[in-house]
Order: sequence, then structure tokens, then C-alpha cells
Amino acid sequence: MARRLDFALYIFLVILSFSASKRHTGDEKPDWAKKDIRDYSDADLERLLDQWEEDEEPLPDDELPEHLRPPPKMNFDPSNIGDPEQLLKMSKKGRTLMMFVQVKDHLAPEKAEDVTKLWQSALHNNHIQAERYMVDQRRAIFMFKDGAQAWDAKDFLVEQEDFKECSIENKVYHGHFTPEGKKERGEAETAKKPKKANKKKKKVEL
Repeated sequence: MARRLDFALYIFLVILSFSASKRHTGDEKPDWAKKDIRDYSDADLERLLDQWEEDEEPLPDDELPEHLRPPPKMNFDPSNIGDPEQLLKMSKKGRTLMMFVQVKDHLAPEKAEDVTKLWQSALHNNHIQAERYMVDQRRAIFMFKDGAQAWDAKDFLVEQEDFKECSIENKVYHGHFTPEGKKERGEAETAKKPKKANKKKKKVEL
């Protein structure tokens, strides 16, 4: 078995040597490439592999491993300066992102799984791709290959009656049908209302 592997490795190196040095002819061929393949040193093998990789076309950005992809291009919009959520959403475009989703406590485990599966299908129908993994009886992970879609999914989920809360990038969002969600919405509506100026009535002197 070991002899077969050695022979296969030898054949591979011969092919590699021929391919990497084929562009060199006559005097242009480097000294190391003129050696017998069996006499190659570690340095010669490294040079051989470097030339092999030079001939390969680089992979497009979307096929590279995520840690090697260039950061997403962000179009600066001055109107987003006061909206950190929108800026964070833009920064996660094209990046894998996890969302932790919690259903309401009264749901049975089987019902919780059915509900999260239904939500996943609804998201897919709206062109939001998410993988779903149950990590507890009433808790799931939604995995987005395009992290920017997580916030669009959140906007859909918070409106579902059986939804309790979710967290994205350590920020918790409560469902609209939970006490916390109702309170947050009430506070938000109050903050939006313009404050009425207190006008003092002038005393009319007779």
C-alpha cells in the first residue's frame, strides 16, 4: 500500500513539474527545473507548487472562503448616520449571521418546531434564505448566508402571535404580542409624538 502511494506521489510530481516548467524552454528553464524529480529538495518542491498556483485562475469573490472574501462595499448614506441598525445591516451583507429565535413558553415542543418550520417557509417565499436548527424545546437558530436578511426576517417574526423574542448581534427584539413588545411599541409611539408647548393663559384685566 505504501509503495502504491509513493508511486502515485511520484507520478503527480512528474506531471506537476512538467506543467509548471512547460513555459521555460532551452536556456530559459531554471536550474532547479532541470533536476531529476527524485532529486528535488523541499525548496524546489515549494517553487514547483508556487508555479502551479500561478497558472490557476483566481476564484471569484463569492466562491472564496468567507474569511478571505473582501468586505462588502458600503454606499455611505448620510441619512443613516442616526440609524445604527441600518449601518449594522449593511456591514453584514454577504456574511453568515445567526439569529436566535424563541417561541412563547406555552407552546408544546412539537408545536414550537412546527411553528418555526412554518416561519422558515414563509421567509423562503419572500426570498429570505435561512437554515433552521432547533437547539432547545422552544428555541431555534436561523442561519442566514446573507446576514443583511436577518433584520428583514426580524421584521416579519415580531409580528407573529406565537413569537416571543429573537436576538441579532446581542440585541434582543421582542414580539409585538408580548408584554415587553407592547411596552416598547408604546414607548416608541410616545417618543414620536410632538410635545405640546405649555401655553399660559393671559389673565384678562377688566
